[in-house]
Order: sequence, then C-alpha cells, then structure tokens
Amino acid sequence: MSRKELFRRYTLFFCSVLVNAFSIAVITKALLGTSPISSVPYVLSLFTPFTMGQYTIIMNFGFILLEMLLMKRKEIHEKRYELISQVPVTLCFGAFIDVSMYFLEWLEPTAYLAKIFTLLVGCFILGLGISWEVKANVAMVTGEYLVQIISKFVRKEFGFVKVFFDTTLVLIACTLSLCFLPSIEGVREGTVIAALIVGPISHFLYPYARIFDKWLSVSQEKETVQPHKTYPLVITIAREYGSGGRLLGQLLAQELGIKFYDKELISLVAQESRLPEQYIAENEQRVSSNYLLNIILQDYEAPIERSLSSADALFVSQSRVIRKIATNESCVIIGRCADYILNDFPTSSLIKVFCYTNLEDACSRCIKEYHIASDNVREEVIQTNRRRIGHYQHYTNKKWGDPHNYDLMVNTGSLSLESACALIAQLYKEKAARQEKAYSNDK
Repeated sequence: MSRKELFRRYTLFFCSVLVNAFSIAVITKALLGTSPISSVPYVLSLFTPFTMGQYTIIMNFGFILLEMLLMKRKEIHEKRYELISQVPVTLCFGAFIDVSMYFLEWLEPTAYLAKIFTLLVGCFILGLGISWEVKANVAMVTGEYLVQIISKFVRKEFGFVKVFFDTTLVLIACTLSLCFLPSIEGVREGTVIAALIVGPISHFLYPYARIFDKWLSVSQEKETVQPHKTYPLVITIAREYGSGGRLLGQLLAQELGIKFYDKELISLVAQESRLPEQYIAENEQRVSSNYLLNIILQDYEAPIERSLSSADALFVSQSRVIRKIATNESCVIIGRCADYILNDFPTSSLIKVFCYTNLEDACSRCIKEYHIASDNVREEVIQTNRRRIGHYQHYTNKKWGDPHNYDLMVNTGSLSLESACALIAQLYKEKAARQEKAYSNDK
C-alpha cells in the first residue's frame, strides 16, 4: 500500500470517527438513553465538572492501558502502531463529542415521537460512520479494539464478549446514577434500540461505501488481461435444494474433463482455517436463523477478514481457497457464494449458473436421490433454501437467485440435467475457443 493510499484511508477513517462522535451527540440529545459505550461518560458528566467528551478520552485511555495489560510483550511490540494510533483517535473522538454537543444545544425534543425520530437519525448517522470505518480498513476505535483483545485473551467468541462488555458498561452507568443522581440517567429504551439497529444499518450502508473504492485504491492499478495469457475457466453453480445442482456439476466436470469441488472443499478449508472439518461441514453455508442473535453477536465494526467470529473466519477461509483454486485450474465449484467471491475475475473466464426448480420436483428428487423421508421432505427443502438465502444475503448484500447475478438460470423442472449440461458445456467450449483464438492472434 502506497503512502498516498494509506493517507487517504486514514483520512476516511478519521472522517468516520468525527461522524461517529457527532452521531453519539445526536443520540444523547434524544434523551432516551445514549449508546452503551457512551453511557458511563455521559452519567459522569452529569454530576462532575468534566464533560462527556473529556470522560470519553479518559475512559478510552484506560482501555488502551487495559489492552496492553492483556497483551504479551511481543504482541505489544508487533501491534505498537495500532496501539499508538488509538491515542489521536481517542483525542479527536472525545473532543468532537463535546464540539457536537455544543453545536446541538438547540436540539431539545420534548414530544416522545420527536425523541424517537432524533434517536433514529442518530443511529443512522452512526451506522454511516461505522460503514466508512470498515471501508477505510486501517484502524479500529478503542472500545471495539479492546473487545477484540479480550476475546483473544479469554478465547471466547467476539459477539459474546461484546455483549458482556456493553452490559458491564451499562450496569456501571446505572450504579453511578443510583449513587450520585436522583434517578437512572443515560440508560433507557434508546440504549437498547441503538444496540440493536446500528449494526444492521451499517451492514446495509456498507455496499454504498464502494463510492470510495476508486479514490482509496490509488496504488492499485486495475489488472489488465494480458493478451498472451489464457486463464482457467470456472463454472460456479448456486442451487436451490433438490434442484440437482450438485449432480449437474458432476456431469459438467465429467463432460469437460475438469475438477469438481463441493464437499472436497471442506478439507481444503480446514487446512486453511484450522477449523475442525465437522464444524465446517455443519456451518459452511448457514448463518443463525435467530435474527436477534445475529444482530447482537455480529462484529459490524471490523472488516470481515479481521473479524473474530468463527462464522466470518470460515467464510474468509473459504473465499481464499476458492480464489486460489479458480486462479490455478479450470473447475466446477458448487455453492458457497463462489459467484460473488469470484466476481472480480474476468468475465471471459467465469460462467455463473443458478439452478432452480419447483417445490414438487425438488421434494421428489430429495426423496429418490437423497433418501429423505417423505413426511419431512417439504419442510427440509424450504428450511435449507432459507438458510442458503440468509447466508448469501448476509455475506454478499445481494439477493440469492436474482437473475442479474448469474449468466444462466437453469430450471431443472422443465430441462433435464443432461440437456442443461450440454447447454453449459457448449458455452464453456465457446469461451475456451475465444480465449485460444485471442492467444493465437497475439502470438
């Protein structure tokens, strides 16, 4: 990464810090409780001479010291720049909270609906700031960084540590309020609302942060396809459960004489991620069906490649394995968001297929070929497809099965697998011939 790109990424990061600070002020001015991370500084500011921003600085400096206590000497040396960078971030964050509170003195909603509206606006702004922070991908705010350090230290999932951390701050704020104030301050329904909706908002807004991509990646010239080079041809098959997508992939691999990857990826991903094969087999194409649990436990403030979530680590490892395979050999890859993972590959070297069918045909195939009991098959098909939809949308922010995401939509209820195989194989051979022709002409 060049200095110019690094400078721009840090510029975006510090802009996100300022946006986050402003949003904290807006949420606080709604008078429905502030965010968990700001609850203690806010309560302290109510009965002492210091401001909310000043207490934020003091608290975050304490977090930095705690981070160092939980790290080994070697780790402190390795991460010294990350630790040092938190100092100016903390100073800017705390100072701009006070600046924002000063400029928002006029904001005093009285009606309950006005307070709710102000709270939601603040949550939206905070989600926007977090999406910029993730896009910058150079540093983390102190509170989030401390949770990651604690998570590594106690060897627990990030999400559960985050919940414990936020709950502890809220309880401290409540205790301080009861001891020094007439009633509990800084912790109300707005605290819960902010904790639940800010993450999903940032997740929703993150794709729109791609407007910064061209500006940020100044040191990375777009890779141009060398005219003298041929590329592996890869077929990705996303499929509804019971549509026969896996069988179609096997037929294609046999017809074209190329490798086939489905369950074969499990052992490769296990080597890459050091996760148990059983865990990978059980979790590789699903996210928790509990929406509330997903919101609470998800790490929204870290790029996915730096997330400590086991599910995110699994997806990142799968992505690396899939990209490595697709770079080195022609093959058929089943599911696992491969169409999205390889989306930046040349279109001349990629064929993206979505395989679907009607529910009756899917149930019939599951009974005959997968030996699922007829009493349970309908529910099994529906639930499996829901898990795949949730997994795909969670990691791609795109709609699973949207024709715009694929080159071919194959309805195996009206087209036999053999006919579908012949159709895709013909497209594969045509692309291979065009590649060979381009290579010959260049020579």
